[in-house]
Amino acid sequence: MADWNIRPATATDLTPVAELRATVMRPDLERLGRYDPHRVRQRFRDAYDPAHTWIIEVADTFAGCVALRPAADAHWLEHFYLAPHLQGTGIGTAVLRTLLARCDHDGVPVRLNVLQGSPARRLYERHGFLLETEDPVDVFMIRPPTKPPPK
Repeated sequence: MADWNIRPATATDLTPVAELRATVMRPDLERLGRYDPHRVRQRFRDAYDPAHTWIIEVADTFAGCVALRPAADAHWLEHFYLAPHLQGTGIGTAVLRTLLARCDHDGVPVRLNVLQGSPARRLYERHGFLLETEDPVDVFMIRPPTKPPPK
């Protein structure tokens, strides 16, 4: 696995992340008959909140992003995108473990939604996410906090 780090997002990260989102989500959205090149970017632009977003870098180069948005009853894991050439290298797993450890430490459940048929669902299931609800397009999942290991 390549060396990676996460840093807080800034307003200037909006465009590269919107472009990565369009690239990464295109196959699943096309399979579901929902790909629109403008809409896939605009939905991200409308929801982008740098205060709860981190940029994933590999060798000091933009490689992806992830957001963890606090809500009343859980944190929402959102906008988790990794450049296609880095998928399957263990970086996504490492980033997810890091974020989940923070939530476990705070005793906070984590929610997310993933597109029906997305291979990302298997990653989430391996990390303890359980099906909450689903519809023809989205699968909503939740992961209860796990107890941190004793010291």
